[in-house]
Amino acid sequence: MTSENRYADLPFSQACENNKAAILTVLQQAFADYSNVLEVGSGTGQHAVHFAEQLPHLRWQASDQPVYLPALTERIRRAALANLPAPLQLDICIDPKPATAADGLFTANTLHIMPWPVVKHFFGRLNELTAARASLCIYGPFNYHGQFTSASNQAFDASLKSRDPAMGIRDSEQILELAQQQGFYLKHDYPMPANNRLLWFTKHNLSQS
Repeated sequence: MTSENRYADLPFSQACENNKAAILTVLQQAFADYSNVLEVGSGTGQHAVHFAEQLPHLRWQASDQPVYLPALTERIRRAALANLPAPLQLDICIDPKPATAADGLFTANTLHIMPWPVVKHFFGRLNELTAARASLCIYGPFNYHGQFTSASNQAFDASLKSRDPAMGIRDSEQILELAQQQGFYLKHDYPMPANNRLLWFTKHNLSQS
């Protein structure tokens, strides 16, 4: 059975298929020296399966809110990868941290969906979720100096706000400030397909440096 047929009845994101190769090229660098990655907001699980397959040195821990867990759990079960355990329930606002602190954290296309107070809460929990030395990778669209990087991003932002005024594409400068408040500093800002970016942050425990 082909991979496509194996998951044919499960939720599918074409965007995940389109961007996974580009994201992987960054993760191969960002997580090269790490072993335990937590993915926040795993959605359909397509990223989790692909990255766990391609990065076998990592234990890739998927997670999401309860509503997404049944389909996510089923995709991961069918993938049957030794380094991809069953996903965790993780509503960033209310659920306790996982038992194991991650030395890598990945999230894709989440910050523009979260209301701004939830975005700030996510960053406020970074040190709780990660080890003293950690890498953080955030994929998605961002504005720069309050400006949209493309007409399509501006239209996407308007569409998000029509669904919920608290949604919207975030300013990269605000994201960098929230990260720095938690000891995460931008290492690289990569251009990605479809006017997206991948922000790679690293954290070092200053008491150990």
